[in-house]
This record gives sequence, C-alpha cells and structure tokens, in this order.
Amino acid sequence: MAVDQVANFFGFEEHDTDIRTEILAGVTTFLAMSYIIVVNPAILSTAIEIENYSETQIFQMIAIATILASVVATLVMALYAKRPFGLAPGMGLNAFFTYTVVVGLGIPWQTALAAVFVEGILFIILTAVGARKYVINLFPEPVKYAVGAGIGVFLLFIGLQEMNVIVSEPETLVQLGDIASDPFAILGVLGIAFTLILWSRDVTGSIVIGILATTVAGWLVAAANLTDPENVVDEGLYTTFSQDGILTGLWELVVTVQYDITPLAGAFVDGLSDIDPVTFLFVMLTFFFVDFFDTAGTLIGVAQFGDFLDDEGELPEMEKPLMADAVGTTFGAMVGTSTVTTYIESSTGIEEGGRSGFTALVVAACFVLALPFVALVSVIPDYASFLALVVVGVIMFQGVTDIDWTHPAWAISGTLTITIMPLTYSIADGLAAGIIAYPIVKAAMGEGPDVRLGQWVLAVLLIAYYVLQTGGFIL
Repeated sequence: MAVDQVANFFGFEEHDTDIRTEILAGVTTFLAMSYIIVVNPAILSTAIEIENYSETQIFQMIAIATILASVVATLVMALYAKRPFGLAPGMGLNAFFTYTVVVGLGIPWQTALAAVFVEGILFIILTAVGARKYVINLFPEPVKYAVGAGIGVFLLFIGLQEMNVIVSEPETLVQLGDIASDPFAILGVLGIAFTLILWSRDVTGSIVIGILATTVAGWLVAAANLTDPENVVDEGLYTTFSQDGILTGLWELVVTVQYDITPLAGAFVDGLSDIDPVTFLFVMLTFFFVDFFDTAGTLIGVAQFGDFLDDEGELPEMEKPLMADAVGTTFGAMVGTSTVTTYIESSTGIEEGGRSGFTALVVAACFVLALPFVALVSVIPDYASFLALVVVGVIMFQGVTDIDWTHPAWAISGTLTITIMPLTYSIADGLAAGIIAYPIVKAAMGEGPDVRLGQWVLAVLLIAYYVLQTGGFIL
C-alpha cells in the first residue's frame, strides 16, 4: 500500500516510471553532482576565516552547510515541484563569491552571505508573483531548444578538462593533454569508453556502473603500484588506508569531521550591518543576474532533455522548481554557503529514466546519507565522477535536432547559445547571446512584427548589462 501511495503522489503512471527506475536515477544524479561536497568548501574556505578554527574544520563546516542547503532545496523540488532535478550551491557563483567579492574587493564574507540571502528573498518574492516565469517564457524558441545542446557541450568540456584530456595552453588557450603518459587521463578515457559502450547497449544504470567501475580500477592500479598512487587516487587517503587498513582508515575519517557549524550558520546577520549600500547592491544584483539565467538555462535544458517541455517550448508550472531554487538560496545563505541552483548534472538521472519528484527525493536522501561520510567523498576520483558529465554531454547534444537550421534567426540564435556557453564557461552568457541575436536577426529579415515587445526589452537590458560589465563599470 505504501508503495502505491508513493506512486500516486509522484505520478509514476503518468510519467511511465517505477520506483526502481527512480531510485537508480536519483543515485546517478547524486553521484554526478556529489563532487560539490568537496569542491564548494575548497573554494569558499579560501574566503571564510573563523577565529579559533583550523582550515580543515572550516572546510568541513562548509561541506556540512553545502549538504544541508542541497537537502532543503532538493526536498522542495521533490515534494513541491515534483521534478527530478537536484540542487546544490552553484559552481561559478561560489568562485565569484570568493575571488571577486571577498578576496578581490575585500568585502567581509559575512556581507557576501548577506547579499546571497537578500537575493534569495528577492527570488522568492518574484517567483511567488510569477515574474521569473514570465521573463523565462520570453526566451525565443531557438534559444529554448538550443540550451540543452549548449549545456551538453559545456558539460563535456568541463569533464574532459577535469580528466586532463583537455589542458590549457598559452597560445591556443586549450589543447589535447598528454593522455598516453598520464594515468589520470588514461583511466578517465577508458571509463568514458566503457560507460558509452554500456549506454549504447541500453544497459540500465550505465553511468553509475561506469563511475563505480572506474573508481575500483583506479584503486586497483594504485594498490598494484602500476604508477605512483598520487597519480590516480587521493594521496592522503591512500597513505591512511595503507598504514591503518581500509576499515580503520575509513573510521578515522568519519569520527574526525567538524559537525558543529554554529560559527558559520547565521553569520549573514552580521553581514547585514555596517555595509556600503552601493557596493552591496552591485554585489547582490550580480549574484541575482547570474543565478537567474543559470537556473533558467538549466531548467529549460534539462526539461527539454527529459521531454518535459510543452508545444510552446515552456515548462509547465515552472514557478515550482524556481521556488525550490529560491528557497535553497535563502536557506543556504543562512547556514553559510553561496547561491544554490538547479544542477545540470540532473541530466544524468533523467538519462537513467528519472521522471518524477521521487528522483529528487532520492538525491536529497543521498545527501543526508553523505553527512556521516563528508570526509570520504574524495574516495571517488575526479576522473570517475566527471566521466558522467562527458557521457551526458554527448547524449544531450541530440537536442540540436529540434532547431530549424534553415531559418537564419533560429540558426544564428541557436548557434550562439550553444557555442558561447563553453567558450565563456557560463550558461548565462550563452543564453544572453542567443536572446540578443534573435530579435535583431528577425528584424533584419523583415519579421520584426513577430518579435514580442518583451523580447526586445529583454535584449536591450542584456546589452546594457554587458556594456556596463565588460566596460568595467560594474563588477
């Protein structure tokens, strides 16, 4: 009976899914985005200093805050929006928080958290009155259909970089890495190949299997001394396990975590006092802009991938997943982390068949289960966790078939949306390029009357923003 009630609540029959598929999808999404538990504190701990606490303790406090914010936001997504999307503190915004606002401008980290908190409250209000949904529905059709492919290329680009398959190069910016001589890259490429083979043969759970198999392969390579262990696994973990044994080492990692986050939680309140209104406003609005368009792009792209969009290219009841993002951002600032957003890695779970809010519920449960094992997330090497991004990137590019490439406005707007995302490392910038190009090309073709007034206003506002931003007038 309990299973039937769950199925009815989440609409399993309507979405043609079942509890086994949803659980697998949720675990897949969590594995794909779990890197944030380590990456977010690694970035924010550069900016956050708390008297009488070590760097390790601060790192662990931020990791706990990251998990709590992810759980709250994803629970809202699961139980209120009933969509299979996972949420967590967003990459890019955490870097802006640390390196631009705190380190660059010298603004106290408490004040930066206060800006995130105010942004979250503003999002809650705008979402409640339908303003965010209205603006997102102004996005031109080719942009909506190109977002999925753009995010796919972006994911693939990120994954290949994290695996050392693509590396930086001063003259050309990027180039192919020394794959054949880099054990890290070799394991990553083999993991990608293995996972793509499984996926092409319709093996259920192919991404999870690929991640776990690649992780085991890396640890076996380290144990067999086929290369220096530090080349394929975390050196500290390997040393601990080698000296104390795996079980003892795991236990030591678990019991030494700093679970008391009271020195971090609530710090935003202090940040609301003694602030410069102009600087605070600019910081808050920049958080607002990037989060708004990142979330919009992710929702539309992932929704397109899961076939959730209607005939007009709109996501029904979009205000509900947007509210999950707004609540998560507000709560995240309260416990001590940067802006929370919907994760593009949700595509991994959707690829595994996740279609309802139960997938998000499983993601939230996995984050809760990760709490006692915060220090163990690094057991999964980067080349194993990031292979999911490469595989999903390949899969998501299939969305380009929905674009009418014979129409100049669609072709130009769609191409810019897809290519600008990875080139600028920003979903927001890719969206903006497509949104700006569409009405201009339509008008040049003599189809100006087909462009909605709101689309012109949005394009002009974006042009003004980028003139100010790239001209150095604002952050």
